[in-house]
Amino acid sequence: MAQLTVDPESAASLAAQQTEGEPPAATELPAVGDIEGRREAFKALLGTGEEPFDDTQVTITDHEIPVGDGQSIRGRLFTPRERQSNAFGVYTHGGGMILGTIEQYTPIIAGYAAQAGVPLFAPDYRLAPEHPHPTPSEDSYAGLVWAWEHLDELGGGDPDRFFVIGDSAGGNLAAGLALMARDRRGPKLAKQILIYPMLDDRTVVTDPAIAPFLTWTFEDNITGWQALLGDSAGALEPASPYAVPGRASDLSGLPDAFIDVGTLDIFRDEDIDYAKRLLHAGVQVELCVYPGVPHAWELLAPETELAQVARANRARAIRRV
Repeated sequence: MAQLTVDPESAASLAAQQTEGEPPAATELPAVGDIEGRREAFKALLGTGEEPFDDTQVTITDHEIPVGDGQSIRGRLFTPRERQSNAFGVYTHGGGMILGTIEQYTPIIAGYAAQAGVPLFAPDYRLAPEHPHPTPSEDSYAGLVWAWEHLDELGGGDPDRFFVIGDSAGGNLAAGLALMARDRRGPKLAKQILIYPMLDDRTVVTDPAIAPFLTWTFEDNITGWQALLGDSAGALEPASPYAVPGRASDLSGLPDAFIDVGTLDIFRDEDIDYAKRLLHAGVQVELCVYPGVPHAWELLAPETELAQVARANRARAIRRV
């Protein structure tokens, strides 16, 4: 029987990084439930956010967003110096619901804004387990509404080309925002761009076919979902479709979608299933499945051909909103 294998160029890049003392693969991350250990490991991957950043292609400004519990969060605006489109996007960053800061993700989000030539606004939503569901979703929705209401202040844009984008757990939040905006009659979204999104809290059983290649493991996934949902993680009835979009019963009336994922990603099956269910609900979908690469491979092996293809496809999806 044929077996799944890793993309040779990506494998060589990852091996070279480890030889040079770069962060090891996620298979060496801490046990289930060790959130602080994962946060430390994440710093080894993305840095602390305090590293120098080349801002020659984007202008960055921070804004204060009031949220529902009387607190406020930051929203960081990434404006490309060469704007190529009148679209405007709200970006929710990844990190398994437990990891990541806006500073750590600044180079990544800035890269998409610069490559696509489209402003991106990133709400710095609060993380689980300190802030479990519904806080990450509600913070993100507050950021979405704030950006919509302050579009002119943020540099302007066509309200008919207002969209959401997110990677991994941020892809979950972006998909949830599309559902929330539909149900609450909120901002009218033109598109949802979901980069290897984390959509279903039932993805907790190891798949031996991809286990040797994982960068986000089933143990990581269990940890993230339990931090977000507590005892309701994986329950017979989902906690909320906004927290677990992959289990939403009604996907009709949602904006067009772009979804991508690698064949060695634990989110592969749930992402492909979500794309199929969107299509069956009458939602137009572009689905890109990249062979032989694990979760977030383009961050781990950024110079590979597949990483460059993926970034170009995402930038194209942004420009075509």
